[in-house]
Amino acid sequence: MAHPKRKISKTRRDKRRTHYKAVAPTIAKDPTTGEMHLYHRAHWHEGKLYYKGQILIDKTEEAEA
Repeated sequence: MAHPKRKISKTRRDKRRTHYKAVAPTIAKDPTTGEMHLYHRAHWHEGKLYYKGQILIDKTEEAEA
């Protein structure tokens, strides 16, 4: 029966067993502004917070008042 000559460290063993891969984030284009953003995330564009093409928060109105 085969035996290892040296002990393999936990770090080296765990590196071999990982299946994690670096992946690029999925990016969507907002239909209203044309701005690129992460999927399922709200994003700011010109002082307004957009989600699914709709304005959630408008900072420009607050600044004018």
